[in-house]
Amino acid sequence: MALPEAFNINGTRTADENTLAEDRILPEVLRDTSFITRVLCLFALGRPDLEAHWESLQTEEAFKNVRERLCSILTNTITAAGLLLATSGVFVTTISPVPYLDYTSPAPYFLLFISLMMAMIAMLTSGLSMMRWLYADRQGTQEQIKPGGYFLSSYLLSMVMPIFYAGLSLNCFIFAMLVAGFNSQSTVCHILTAVWLVAYVISVGPMSIEFMWRFTKCLKLC
Repeated sequence: MALPEAFNINGTRTADENTLAEDRILPEVLRDTSFITRVLCLFALGRPDLEAHWESLQTEEAFKNVRERLCSILTNTITAAGLLLATSGVFVTTISPVPYLDYTSPAPYFLLFISLMMAMIAMLTSGLSMMRWLYADRQGTQEQIKPGGYFLSSYLLSMVMPIFYAGLSLNCFIFAMLVAGFNSQSTVCHILTAVWLVAYVISVGPMSIEFMWRFTKCLKLC
């Protein structure tokens, strides 16, 4: 009786096994990427290459974990953007209830308006990305990023842009309050604003240092 084609009695790999092994190898076009693509990978995936992410696209269970993690991040981003949209909208459409914190002066008002617009864009991009990932499948995702170039960039941007716009909105709101606080005529308001600024620097500083370290590694790899 003839042996099945998928089995080789000598122990060598069959054509199907060779094809599967080749699919697991990161394609050359995704290995030798541009500097901008590596930076996008660093923002979207936490590392300047696609090795680990490509590996996660090889099995359904690993891809499901990736999809659930990204959907969770996008859900939190939508929630944060919604809160920023509501808060910035209130500040933009009302006058200050207290005379010592005038956020309707030109500089704070401009920052609040930018925060409002960025929150709107964050909600839009987060919602679109959420729809994309809810109905994404493993093979389709592989086929999308395999050619590289524009398709890979759009794939990475769909992860990065919602968080970028939400972060920009939050920082515009923070700086609007800082400007209004330091321009206040109240000494207590100055002290509270200074404490807030110190807390902001202490919170953001370590994360910024870690990111710059990763970014420096990315520059060396390029």
